[in-house]
Amino acid sequence: MMRSAGSLIPMALAAPLALGGCFERAVPTVQNTDTPVQVVRVMPARDTTTRAYAGIIRPRREADIGFRAGGRIVAREADIGARVSAGQVLARLDPADLALQLRQAEADLASAEAQQTQAVSDAGRSRTLRGQGWVSVQDDELKQAAARSAQEKANTARAALQLARNRLDYAVLRAPRDSVVTGVLADAGTVVSEGQPVLHLAEAGELEAEVALPEQTLGAGIATATVTLWARPDLAIKAHLRERAGAADGKLRTYTSRFALDTQPDYLAIGMTAMVTLKATGSEPGLSLVPIAALADRGLGQAVWLVKPDGSVVARPVAVRALRADAAVVTGLQPGDDVVAMGVQKIDPAARVRVADRRTMAE
Repeated sequence: MMRSAGSLIPMALAAPLALGGCFERAVPTVQNTDTPVQVVRVMPARDTTTRAYAGIIRPRREADIGFRAGGRIVAREADIGARVSAGQVLARLDPADLALQLRQAEADLASAEAQQTQAVSDAGRSRTLRGQGWVSVQDDELKQAAARSAQEKANTARAALQLARNRLDYAVLRAPRDSVVTGVLADAGTVVSEGQPVLHLAEAGELEAEVALPEQTLGAGIATATVTLWARPDLAIKAHLRERAGAADGKLRTYTSRFALDTQPDYLAIGMTAMVTLKATGSEPGLSLVPIAALADRGLGQAVWLVKPDGSVVARPVAVRALRADAAVVTGLQPGDDVVAMGVQKIDPAARVRVADRRTMAE
């Protein structure tokens, strides 16, 4: 018997429903997978309280010296680098004008002494005549005053003569102490004024290391200081802080400091480049180096995520002691600890992780 097309449509729709009852429906499930992470193995860090600064070897005492009289330099008898002894002649002025001043002072003194002799003689006669009643008291007092004035003028002339002699002696520039000539500021033929620098001298003997220290070093005490020279890097010289500038340099914002050397080796020379290594008091043990990206702060202070052998993670509080370009020096870790290196903000304490890459944190 033939059925109509309209009666076939309900049967076609009912067939899938009947067949569906013969199979179990597949239910999708989500499997928990371990999160891959990159870790770094913690290594000990160098003590951040030990720092090195470049400096220069300088004499403890150095100064510009010049003539104590003005004139034209006719001779310079010491060159740069020369070692001179105390009293040695370094330069000379033309003594002609100073010799004329000396001759004038001698003439002034001779004139003053002659006037003094005359005034004293007049005062003596006046006192005798006054006693005899031939001279009034007023005239006698004038004679006595003139004698005292002449005596003072003679004393002034003697002082001027001594000054002229000194100035003639000042025409010769001598070394004040054993020194090394480190600079020539005026040469023969130059007309200099009184006190104008002519030579730069550095006192021979005691040398020091001069460095510019940043302001971070002001509050830290210095336990030890050693100086090494670029010319002799294998030898270290013990030193101690002798002086530190009371104010920072206006441009560099550093404090110029001088370190006295405990020993003065023979190879030490002015101007050598030195490295001053300082170790602060109270250095802290147990320092570790970790990437800055490994630090996390969830409101309880800085911490890092430690990865345990079973794949679990735990937050370990740390204290940051210093920051470098891409790393942090911290305390609270042990050498060999594995720390999550990045993505610490997304770590779930209840989740497990899988080490995808392990590196060692090096200095």
